[in-house]
Amino acid sequence: MTIPFPGTVYLTGAGPGDPELLTVRAHHLITAADTVLHDDLVPRSILQLCRSDAQIVSVGKRCGSRAITQEQINRFMIAAARAGQSVVRLKCGDPMLYGRASEELAALEQEGIPCEVVPGVSAAFAAAAGLGVSLTDRSASSKLIILTGHRAATPSPSPLWQGDLPLDATIAIYMPGTDYQRAGDSLLDSGLPLDTPCVAVSRAGTEQQQSLRTTLAELSAHDPLPPPCVILVGRALGLHTQEIADQMLAGVSNFLAPSAFS
Repeated sequence: MTIPFPGTVYLTGAGPGDPELLTVRAHHLITAADTVLHDDLVPRSILQLCRSDAQIVSVGKRCGSRAITQEQINRFMIAAARAGQSVVRLKCGDPMLYGRASEELAALEQEGIPCEVVPGVSAAFAAAAGLGVSLTDRSASSKLIILTGHRAATPSPSPLWQGDLPLDATIAIYMPGTDYQRAGDSLLDSGLPLDTPCVAVSRAGTEQQQSLRTTLAELSAHDPLPPPCVILVGRALGLHTQEIADQMLAGVSNFLAPSAFS
């Protein structure tokens, strides 16, 4: 494995928060970087992997807070790289999913700064693993649709989805915010039934994981879970682990039946 290269920025996925879910590449870069610029939600357990002499800077923008702008983050990365440092821009989950990676990549490219993208485990997949539910169970879902409840500033909030949603899809809503009613109403307006199962998962893949099982009709009746949170919606969420196991066993039994070999 190559060592971090001086003057390079690494857009690195921190995964859902458990250090054991870091990729080997991400772990290597975090432990070797000169400078680490991290989101607010990256936990201390991951930041403790940094070198004792590394420069560690929080550059998060939580809940609309403008403590630091994207332009300032871009300038910070560029200045550190030009100073000959290896820079890890550490983002929750995967850096290419709702992480403003396109803006940072464009800024680095414009200034001729070498950059590498290091994928990470995204929240929807960590949530599905923790729930023991397949997002694309073949009996219930053939599609995965990823949406966000947070958009760039606009005069009025736009719906999460426009048009009809397919019934054989699982929907993952990132950054749903605290207004669960907006998310639920938007999906109901898109044709999903009132009894569509949904699960809100907070801090997926960590020891602090919490989950809330409900339906679209009842989603707004519940208090929002602490961020970071992802809401999973679809018929696949209504399948319990035992049901899935029974389906698998039924498939194996059918395969082993004498008629299958006749």
